[in-house]
Amino acid sequence: MKNKITITCLFILCSFSLIAQPTEISNSRRNVRKSGDVMTAVTPVASLAAVIVFQDWQGLKQGAFASATSLALTYGLKYVVDKERPDGSNDKSFPSLHTSISFTGATFLYRRYGWEYGVPACIVASYVGWSRTHAKKHDWWDVAAGAAIGIGSDFLYTRPFARKYKLSVSPVMGNQHMGVYASLLF
Repeated sequence: MKNKITITCLFILCSFSLIAQPTEISNSRRNVRKSGDVMTAVTPVASLAAVIVFQDWQGLKQGAFASATSLALTYGLKYVVDKERPDGSNDKSFPSLHTSISFTGATFLYRRYGWEYGVPACIVASYVGWSRTHAKKHDWWDVAAGAAIGIGSDFLYTRPFARKYKLSVSPVMGNQHMGVYASLLF
C-alpha cells in the first residue's frame, strides 16, 4: 500500500510541476505545444518509477518490449505514409509519436498495476494527444493512430491473457520470407 501511495504522489507531483508553468494568453498555442512536449515524458517516467519501486523486473521487460514495438511501428509508419502536418512544417505527421509514447506508458501502468495508476496516466496521455492537435502538429486521426499503436503494443505484451496462455512472439526468417511467429498454449 505504501508503494502505491508513493508512486501516485510521484506521478501527481511530476504532472503538476510540469504543467504549472506561467503562460501568456497571446502565446497559448505555443505554450500548449510546449506543455504537451514535456508531458509526453510523464507516463514513461512514471512507468519506470513504478517498476523500480515495486522491483518488478518482469514488468520492466514487458514495458521495454511494448515501448520498442510502439516506437518501431510509429517511426515505420511516419516514413511510409509521408503525411504533411497541418502547420506545413514537414511530412511526418502520421501517426503522432508524442501520443504513441504517452499512451504506451499510460496503458502499461493500467495493465500492470491497475486503474489507480492507469486513470491519471490516461488523463495525461489524452492531454498530450489534445495538445498535438491544438498546436496544429497533427490531425485527430494522427493522434488516434498514435494512441492505438501505444495501447495495442502494451496489450500485446502486458495483458493477463499473454501470461495466462504463455503468448510467445518471435521473428522468423526463411530463404525468401520474413515474418513474425506467435503461439499460445491453451
